[in-house]
Amino acid sequence: MQVMTPTDVARRAANKYLAVLVAAKYARILNEFPRTNTNVREKKLTTRALEALTGDEGIRYHLVPRVRT
Repeated sequence: MQVMTPTDVARRAANKYLAVLVAAKYARILNEFPRTNTNVREKKLTTRALEALTGDEGIRYHLVPRVRT
């Protein structure tokens, strides 16, 4: 099992909290894609999202400022 520390995740984002939010949003996007039942032991979506965030390619994201009324 691969262990990802908050420090590892925070290297790709401004801080560890933002990194977790980005990975969670990416996991939701991954959940929308159809999955095949050929690979029974595939990784969980959160694990795949964290690996994508900490990997070489990374996840490209941008922050949108909130508009408060």
